[in-house]
Amino acid sequence: MRVFGIDCGTEITGYGVVEWNAAARDPHLVPIAAGGIRPPKKSGLPQRLAFVHAEIASLLQIHQPDVVSIEEVFYSVNAKSALKLGHVRGVALLAAANAGLPVAEYAPLTIKSTVTGYGLAQKEQVQFMIARLLGLAAAPEPADAADALAIAICHVHHAQTLARQSVSVI
Repeated sequence: MRVFGIDCGTEITGYGVVEWNAAARDPHLVPIAAGGIRPPKKSGLPQRLAFVHAEIASLLQIHQPDVVSIEEVFYSVNAKSALKLGHVRGVALLAAANAGLPVAEYAPLTIKSTVTGYGLAQKEQVQFMIARLLGLAAAPEPADAADALAIAICHVHHAQTLARQSVSVI
């Protein structure tokens, strides 16, 4: 299973691609790619959104995931910031839909809990665990890429749990 994780942001939208190698003697996560999409700062919102959409669409084409995993909408004290983030999230969902890919959504607490064991983990703790889980020498940069990998890993773990629960034991 190949999962494309997206961490939406107004300055940087992180992406991360992981694959679950179940066929190996010792099944494990394999890091495929990670990075940050940085739209031009001087562009207007419509151009920035178009840039993010085009980049995500291109990355989906390159990495050919089975599913896209994204963070659910969260509630912010600053409504203006939450609205801008919602715009970015909308173009990410559109790119996935245009690619014909299913989308899984997870709450921030669920993602952190799945990856670190603690739903209120700090960003540095998430980065540390991503490096450990993927066997990386250092945490991925930018931090948004580590968050996107965490979102993808969260889906891998939840999909495995659901697959195990659907198996009926007689």
